[in-house]
Amino acid sequence: MSNDIVPAHLAVQAMRDNGYKNAAYAIAELMDNSIQAGATIVELLCAERTELVEQRRRTRIHQLAVLDNGCGMDAEVLKIALQFGNGTHLTAEKQDGMGRFGMGLPSASISQCLRVEVWSWQQGVETALYTYMDVSAICEGRQKSLPEPTRKPLPALWREAGDAFGPTGTLVVWSQLDRIMWRTAQTIIDNAEHLVGRMYRRFLYDGRVSIRMVTFDAASPLLTREVHTAQPNDPGYLMSNTSCPAPFATKAMFEPWQGEHYEIRHKVHFNDADHFVTTRFSIAKREAREGNMPGALPHGKHAGHNIGISIMRAGRELDLDQSWTIKYDPTERWWGVELEFPPALDELFGVTNNKQAARNFAELSKLDLDALTRGHTITEATEELIAEGDPRAPLLEIAHRIHANLPLMRQWLTKQTVGVRSPERRHDPNSPEAIATAVTRELQHEGHSGDSDRAEELPELQRSAEIEQTLVSVGVTEDVAKELAASTVSDGLKYVFAEADMETYAFFTVKPSGGALVLTLNTNHPAYRHLVDVLANEEKSNDVSKLQARLTRAADGLKLLLSAWARYEDEQTDSRKRDQVKDARADWGRMARRFLDREA
Repeated sequence: MSNDIVPAHLAVQAMRDNGYKNAAYAIAELMDNSIQAGATIVELLCAERTELVEQRRRTRIHQLAVLDNGCGMDAEVLKIALQFGNGTHLTAEKQDGMGRFGMGLPSASISQCLRVEVWSWQQGVETALYTYMDVSAICEGRQKSLPEPTRKPLPALWREAGDAFGPTGTLVVWSQLDRIMWRTAQTIIDNAEHLVGRMYRRFLYDGRVSIRMVTFDAASPLLTREVHTAQPNDPGYLMSNTSCPAPFATKAMFEPWQGEHYEIRHKVHFNDADHFVTTRFSIAKREAREGNMPGALPHGKHAGHNIGISIMRAGRELDLDQSWTIKYDPTERWWGVELEFPPALDELFGVTNNKQAARNFAELSKLDLDALTRGHTITEATEELIAEGDPRAPLLEIAHRIHANLPLMRQWLTKQTVGVRSPERRHDPNSPEAIATAVTRELQHEGHSGDSDRAEELPELQRSAEIEQTLVSVGVTEDVAKELAASTVSDGLKYVFAEADMETYAFFTVKPSGGALVLTLNTNHPAYRHLVDVLANEEKSNDVSKLQARLTRAADGLKLLLSAWARYEDEQTDSRKRDQVKDARADWGRMARRFLDREA
């Protein structure tokens, strides 16, 4: 009877459920090894074959391989390559690259397949050494140890499918793919390319590595090969020539937040040494958010898949951490934050052994920093956490800076769209501006006059210039203000709506200008978020539950607004003032009835 502490067949079965989010993340582990080995070309080779599925012949993924032209492995290194927890980058002095835990190749492989085979060579493909691991054989007791590496020719299938065969290199092949959720080669590549392009964007961008995605029919590789080269995918959108769709495929879609100060270096003392952590902030350019529903355009959808803080380690992305985002707000796609740290800080950040997350840093997103720093400096708060033995203490200053910047970036995005929301409605005869103007004309005809009416007799150019100047004064950009003012005058409108972040308690302001009334909504007021922004949301969605949630939120916001008025009225202790407030409510109600009845 075996006296093993953990029987091999039970350990391997448990390790199959090791937390890889999907096959793309597992494939990335193999590419880590390739890049660590100095490869300049890495190929993902996807072999398909036709199978009978529910009485129909369908193409299905059959085998998958990663080929590279890295330095290759000799017999001693290959012998431990498939061992769990072993490797060549486990010592402290070698923990400066992407590898570290010695789990990548075997762990990633068995999370997706039952059999993994490895060929590696250092003096030409003909000298390739071979070894393998078979999960079924281990569970059945037929494989108790890893075979000694031996010479074995590469199968013709892979020789015909791959192009990256050099004097040195490695080929890892997965067979019996029982855990891959995607059934076709194209689906695997579509999902892997977005992730791989993001993870290795630095390597792809500066040309250190070329990653190719290859699909082919296992029965005829040479005749059916289709090759696609992965493009960098930058969630900060500061790179050019990336996978982002036109018009931002060849130019950056974002710009540095706060100009040259967008990059901040933080010195962190850990394990008796000083290390540097860098954060970078970026924000969408105005042109990226112009037009109708920019979030639904191809570049907006691309950004929608890149929401979160990009956590970088050794030049490779660990995770796109969404714990810092407002998940229901689609405008989150328009900012970017990148945080980069060295492998020496893995323990501090809480890097998982599958290199998919930095748990300690993610937990800081849930920390109430306002409460923690109330009455304290950030340094004092950090010292308190250190005294309490909190392992996240050295990261507090970094988290504090991110927590401080995100609201400012969100405010900037709100200002950015001032005057450009729903531009197609400016000439709509059923727009609020047009309906309000029609009611006002009726009131004027009945003998009612307003302070702004006299300026309607001014020349059109003068009226347009005055409206434009007023719009610019509340924060609308000059080009948008010019267009909006001109259309207001030419369409004969009496009302103009703008949006601005104002330092006032008022929800909106009213300014007569050029014969029109400029109503500026205060984007800094909670009523704006509850009533305007939640309903004018730029995201298109067929999700009924999301739509219902937005409508409910708006209805609740209206009730709270009315509750605020009720309390204001209730607090008027002077009877004369209370009667004036009640009269104002009644007068506004009569006016509102007329405007809203016309709209209905």
